[in-house]
This record gives sequence, structure tokens and C-alpha cells, in this order.
Amino acid sequence: MSRIKQAMHIGYSPRNRVELLRGGRPYFSRLEQMIQAATTSLHLQFYIFEPDDTGDRIIEQLRAAAKRNVSVHLHLDAYASARLDNKRVSSLRDAGVEVKWFEPLLRSTRFYVGRRLHHKIVVADGIKLLIGGLNICDRYNDLPNQPAWFDLAAYLEGETAYIAYHQCRLLWGEKELPPRIEWKAIDAFGDQILKAQQKDCRLRYNDWVRRKREITRSYLEQFQHAEKNILICCSYFLPGRLLRKKIAQARKRNVRIRLILTGVSDVPLAKAAERHLYRWMLERGIEIYEYQSNVLHAKAATIDDHWTTIGSYNLNEISALASLEANLDVKDQNFALVTRLLLEEVIRKDCKRIDPLAYSQYTEIQLLQMIR
Repeated sequence: MSRIKQAMHIGYSPRNRVELLRGGRPYFSRLEQMIQAATTSLHLQFYIFEPDDTGDRIIEQLRAAAKRNVSVHLHLDAYASARLDNKRVSSLRDAGVEVKWFEPLLRSTRFYVGRRLHHKIVVADGIKLLIGGLNICDRYNDLPNQPAWFDLAAYLEGETAYIAYHQCRLLWGEKELPPRIEWKAIDAFGDQILKAQQKDCRLRYNDWVRRKREITRSYLEQFQHAEKNILICCSYFLPGRLLRKKIAQARKRNVRIRLILTGVSDVPLAKAAERHLYRWMLERGIEIYEYQSNVLHAKAATIDDHWTTIGSYNLNEISALASLEANLDVKDQNFALVTRLLLEEVIRKDCKRIDPLAYSQYTEIQLLQMIR
């Protein structure tokens, strides 16, 4: 059996190079590099793709890739990307880009019933993977006089990218495995990665229809075994009962838990619900830091300087029960250290700590006024 095929079943795969990326210009520069360098295939899965300056730039890049005979598949959530107009979609299709909409059971301009394609994934040539929390639109990009929302992504080269490529094909609707010659090529690419560069990685998915709760299980396992530090960066933090139980148990073991949450949210109702949990968290000694510079949209965590996860999954029940989510788990000390140091820099420079004593004195009416 191919080592790639084994990795698809056993989880972590070692033959990968991984780099942590901040959102904004670093992310979109890497995305454009991937599109421009692609020679055989591009698979993109996004929740939001907007018809703005950033979206138009990526559209032109995809059109150019298709015109040089790269097989381009663009898979978008039909509700969240509804503003992408027919003219732009037609221009993509005319250039040879395959565009597919992930449809809910029922939708209108005001509501949505069914699963959401919440992935933010790009796979180039089956060997390069970009995964994180960023959508394709201006607010995730650094523009003149408009800094990007804070977000994170991981760029990977290696056999885990090929597993992502295979999963993209399956979600698109292709049932057959890729030709065996491709497996051999990826094996050969993996063999070229130096031992010192290799990082254990695995893809994790949540999809309630297919009864996949892999990302949730990753968090539960890591919370249960954490010994010293848990550092979470999350844009919509509303963990369910079982996750809260594991968090509370970790605190009883004197594990330090720090949360970086957004101070200003693009979803005020979600922020109101999140702040409702502040008292529960502060009473258990959990440190809460609110990001002040802009909207925080990242979804990442690192634990005990050995494990990190980055992707589309928010620690809340909507992500767990209503969306297709994708995360990359990295089990590597150096990568975890880089991630922790970056997040600690964000805490120092851009966050305000929620004071437990001051917060405990607020009445419910005052808290509601703060939210408004």
C-alpha cells in the first residue's frame, strides 16, 4: 500500500514542510504565487468570494491559470458567495474554470437552512496546500488605509496536501481515486523533504451529515491531555457542554488557559452570546484578551508547545453542527513555538485583558450596554 494511502487512514503524515502565515498581504501574496506557479491543477474551496478588488484580482489569476491549461475547480458556498454575480462567474467559465456552488437545503436573501461550506482551502498541483480562516474579499486583505482583519493560515508542501487534493475531488463529486502514477509522484516529492524540515500533519474535518467530528475530537483530546498551556485564538467562541467540561477539567489541573477573542465582532449577536460566557470563564481562572486593532477572525490553537491547529473551525456549536469545516493539525515543537510567540505578541501589542474583578461587578444591564 502506498505511504500516501496509509496516511489517509492512520492520520498524521510526517513528510511535510509547513509555514505559519498571517492574514492580509502575506496570505494573498502566497495565494497568488500558488496560482501563478500551478502547472496541472488548482482546487479552491471558499465560504465567501466577493466581487471586490481582491476578488477581481483572484478571478484574473484563475482565468490566466485556466488559459494555460491548468485544471481549475472553484467550489463556493452558494449563500455566503451569493454576491459573486453572473457576469464574473461567466467570465471564469468562459476561460475554462469549473465553478460549482455548494447549495443549502433552502435559502433566501434573509435565511439559510442546511449545511454551509465553510472551508478555506487551496490545493495546487496536489502538493501545495493553503488552509486557514480567510475568505476572498477586501476585508481579509491589506489595502491602502484599510488593514486586514486579523487572521491566520498555514502553507504546506507535501503528502498532506495530496490528501487535501483527494478530499477536494470527493467533495466536488468525483468518486474514483487519482491514477496510481500520481501517488508515486507524491511519494517521490515527499522523499525529497529533508528530515529536519519534516512536520507531522493531518487534515481534520467536521461534517454533521457524514457524522464527522474530527476537529471537535482533536480539541477534546488535546484539552484532556494538556499539562501546562492552552492558547486559543477564536473569532466566535461558544464551546458546547462537553468542550466546556474538558476546559474546566484542564483548569483544575492548573493548566494555564488564555483566550484571544475579538473586541469588535462582525456578528454582534455572536459576540453578545460569547460575552455571556465571560463570567463562567473568569470564575475558573481563564484569561481573556480582547483584540482591539480590528476584527479578529482567526481560528487557531496551540497547546504545550507540541500541537497546533489552524483552519476554519470556530469553537462553537454552529461550526460543530451546521458547517463543513476543515483544519490542519500540526504536531511539531518548532511550529507550535512559532505560533505561540506570534499570538503572545498579538496579546502584548493589540489586546486588552478583561479584568476578572472589574467584570464581576457589572450587572447584567451594564453588560448589555457594553455589548451594544
